[in-house]
Amino acid sequence: MKTDIDLTPTLDFLDELRVYNHKAWFDQNRPAYELARETFERFINTIINEFRAADQLRALTAKDCIFRMNRDVRFSKDKSPYKTNFGALIGPGGRKSMQEGYYLSIEPRGLSLIAGGWYMPEGPQLAKFRKAIDRDASELKKIMRAKAFVQHFGTLEGEKLKTAPQGYDREHPEIELLRLKQITVMEHLSDEAVLAPDFPRRTVAACRAMRPFLNYLAGLK
Repeated sequence: MKTDIDLTPTLDFLDELRVYNHKAWFDQNRPAYELARETFERFINTIINEFRAADQLRALTAKDCIFRMNRDVRFSKDKSPYKTNFGALIGPGGRKSMQEGYYLSIEPRGLSLIAGGWYMPEGPQLAKFRKAIDRDASELKKIMRAKAFVQHFGTLEGEKLKTAPQGYDREHPEIELLRLKQITVMEHLSDEAVLAPDFPRRTVAACRAMRPFLNYLAGLK
């Protein structure tokens, strides 16, 4: 695995973009943007190569995985034209994948993260998750107790209902899992962690720790 990837150009560009988020500045600094994106692409390709065989990624490349920088501002009060992060979804089909994958986001000021799961699950997905938890939560809880899972993610994250979902007792022993509206894991990363020489290895380790959780969700479909 390549470990000589220095993401400093990526963080530096994005940090300035937070301040000067308009087209004129972006156009004037396009060489810096190209270097930032090229560095991020090298990083993503390195991670893809570690999972290419195991996750059946075949000919997948970073370009298939990285999301566009332009924001959709049609329904937003914030009219800033550009995102302030580089994000990528690694899975069969890349950013258009219909399967569970690894989401990687680089954003300065401690906002980078490694994540996965169901961020915006539809009603039927949530229903299947809750039925599985109601029936027997032991499989998911075993995954959540694994040493590597706890080390990288701690526990599940996501928005929750204020009370029990319809049809479930608020005194249910697994009520905290049942209240979840988003079923995700996230490892939040400091800028120092992103710039550390072992960051590619750390990312691969986090994705491997995430895989049993993603497999569990995939099995509910």
